[in-house]
Amino acid sequence: MKQPLPSRAEILAFIAREREAAGGQPVKIGKREVAREFGIRGADKIGLKAILKELQAEGEVEKRGKRFHKAGMLPNVVLADVTGRDRDGELIATPVEWDEENGPTPRILISAPRKARPEQPVPGVGDRGLVRVELSDESTEKLQIYTGRVIKLLSRAKMQVLGIYRKMPQGGGRLIPVEKKNMNRELMVPDGAQKDAEDGDLVAVEIIREGRFGLPAARVKEKLGSLRSEKAVSLIAIHAHNIPNAFRPETLAEAESARPATMDHREDWRALPLVTIDPADAKDHDDAVHACIDDNPDNEGGFIVTVAIADVSAYVRPDRPLDREALERGNSVYFPDRVVPMLPERISNDLCSLRALEDRPALAVRMIIGADGQKKKHTFHRIMMRSAAKLAYPQAQAAIDGHIDDITAPLLETVLRPLWAAYECVKQERAKRSPLDLDLPERKILLKPDGTVDRIMVPMRLDAHRLIEEFMILANVAAAETLEQKSQQLIYRAHDEPSAEKLTNLSEFLSSIGIKLAKGQVLRTSNFNDILARVKGTDNEHVVNEIVLRTQAQAEYVAENYGHFGLNLKRYAHFTSPIRRYADLIVHRALIRALKLGPDGLPDLEGGELAEIAARISASERRAMAAERETTDRLIAGWLSEQIGATFQGRIAGVTKVGLFVKLSETGADGFIPAATLGTDYFRHEEGLHALIGNRTGETFRLGDPVEVKLVEAAPFAGALRFEMLSDGKARPGSGGFGKKAKRGRDTPSPRKKGAKSSLKSRKKQR
Repeated sequence: MKQPLPSRAEILAFIAREREAAGGQPVKIGKREVAREFGIRGADKIGLKAILKELQAEGEVEKRGKRFHKAGMLPNVVLADVTGRDRDGELIATPVEWDEENGPTPRILISAPRKARPEQPVPGVGDRGLVRVELSDESTEKLQIYTGRVIKLLSRAKMQVLGIYRKMPQGGGRLIPVEKKNMNRELMVPDGAQKDAEDGDLVAVEIIREGRFGLPAARVKEKLGSLRSEKAVSLIAIHAHNIPNAFRPETLAEAESARPATMDHREDWRALPLVTIDPADAKDHDDAVHACIDDNPDNEGGFIVTVAIADVSAYVRPDRPLDREALERGNSVYFPDRVVPMLPERISNDLCSLRALEDRPALAVRMIIGADGQKKKHTFHRIMMRSAAKLAYPQAQAAIDGHIDDITAPLLETVLRPLWAAYECVKQERAKRSPLDLDLPERKILLKPDGTVDRIMVPMRLDAHRLIEEFMILANVAAAETLEQKSQQLIYRAHDEPSAEKLTNLSEFLSSIGIKLAKGQVLRTSNFNDILARVKGTDNEHVVNEIVLRTQAQAEYVAENYGHFGLNLKRYAHFTSPIRRYADLIVHRALIRALKLGPDGLPDLEGGELAEIAARISASERRAMAAERETTDRLIAGWLSEQIGATFQGRIAGVTKVGLFVKLSETGADGFIPAATLGTDYFRHEEGLHALIGNRTGETFRLGDPVEVKLVEAAPFAGALRFEMLSDGKARPGSGGFGKKAKRGRDTPSPRKKGAKSSLKSRKKQR
């Protein structure tokens, strides 16, 4: 008897049930599992496959590798803050990180254990912890509601308002908030409530009174630092994101007591002329490389490439103070004016840094590369090495280009040329793999001694950079492959394929510029690269690169592999930067255990513990990215605040219903133009076209359009800029122009509608 196909609702219910039943453990749900659940056999699977493809195309489920899960859902284990209580007194939590494109931030109702145990964590309002979640029956299409159980408390999330204290002549002072969401909400600090705060101090306050009239009153709870001191702008982001900034005494004590590693469980590779190639201002060096021609007659034209990575696991042992604080930090955070390291300097800049001509412990991978660029095999080794030289990227590149110096001259023929020859070989395989190749230049801020901006530059991309990147990717893949072969637990670096909804939006935009995509087409990285190649050198190059970037999912750390879409790799793990990333330290320990390279490998972990670590370090990474971005915004806003009234060239970098975000061409600074200030027309938001279009005139401002703007307002501490549009928008196709509308120029400010807001108050939270 033919088994009827399940309905869409039945399939979604099954996926949700399986996810809940997993209890936080990884579970694979694919076509095979769905077919088994509903008794679908033979040719009937074709119909089932069609239903699953429809659900995926409509964004109801997402596919990771060969498994499906409900779209836009929280993972089984999430890092969350307890933010308050509901009417019944139950605790409510929200995820620390949530992509707003997936909808409103989900609520998590924290369930209390029926029977409290001494080891059971007891959360309270303001706490942060790892929460195991399940979707609640009370969830709706518009709002996800979860029930959750706190499995580990991490730290108290500071519920406070941060700002700059400004002393008033008559006594007391005012607080200028430093977060964009609070930037137009100054607070009054009454005389006597300022504690020991001085003018210009960064402080945390609590609200003590709010009234219908006048400014709300606040009391200073803590003085966090002074912005009058050198290089202090990053203090704002450090405290706003609760980034641990001072090592605990027990952590420093363990670091200072560490002694250099010995030859126990190591091979002696000190004669191999490995070299480090890093930025010129790098203070720690965690990777070194070497290459030579493979003399094996079976691999004619091939190479042996060696990548050696600092052996941090020799000093940072599981569940010791160094390890616990490294996990809490998750990664190093890099600001223009300082670095907040994951490990103390005794470890990161001394014992683990691969200094030239000094013995250092390392974990090395030796890779055999064929003449076609493919990796034939690899082996891992725990070694003692001695770097032959410390090179900077421009220095190594200059030597290859014929400009040697005292350091590179003796290395040119024996070390550098073989490295470049091996890279030329490896490039063939990269071209076949076709990873996503976006052209989005990164800017670097150079500071003066007082911590203010000197200039902003775009560092040149050199083959030296690409060489190191490609060798590191090879090493990372080798690590993941070895651990899978040994059935050893690990943390993967995973990157999901774009969601069906984002691909639909991309398709709609591309069709507006004459690039057609077949409906339902599965896009691979090579397809994206073809699109980017078609627009290279055209007016649409910038906007297409930007939209393709926004189409991509965010990479994360996971205990269950689903591949790396952007690199077009089936398996990938971070192995090459254990000084600054905790994920890499886990992978090192896993390799040591799997290959029996010493007693300090990965310890036994309980079920789900690795997933918890992955969730924590993914959240730490996103925290660091937000803090770094906000600090850059504040530095540039402070620099440009002295140029009010100046005009700049830029491009529209974001379009919302309330206005335009413009990125300046020279500095990369972002600023906002409220839609109400664009002119007398009413501008509607066309989401699919990424444009604001005038109802009457058809005047169009679209993502990526080049524009000229005038800076009219700056809020340095919030990192916010407001611009005035000086350029006319483009004519809508077939509109016949803008009628009798006046042309704007430098000295002709755009007319505003009556009541238009011109202050930074109308600026909404950035993407």
